[in-house]
Amino acid sequence: MTDLAERAAELEKQIENASHKERLALLPAFDRVIATLTAHGEVVPKRLHRLNTALKEEAIEDLFDNMPV
Repeated sequence: MTDLAERAAELEKQIENASHKERLALLPAFDRVIATLTAHGEVVPKRLHRLNTALKEEAIEDLFDNMPV
């Protein structure tokens, strides 16, 4: 396992045990690791892609929840 893959696994565990705010704070680091792994041609497990997508969706929902109407 590469250093990046290990970092992705560490972040995954942190995200799973984090509060909503903490999850959103970890998103940029997690997204960077996933993007870098992909750019280097490494196989990224689907569960990590799903988690990254879910975090991005949470961040978008959070933006709209705080939007004044």
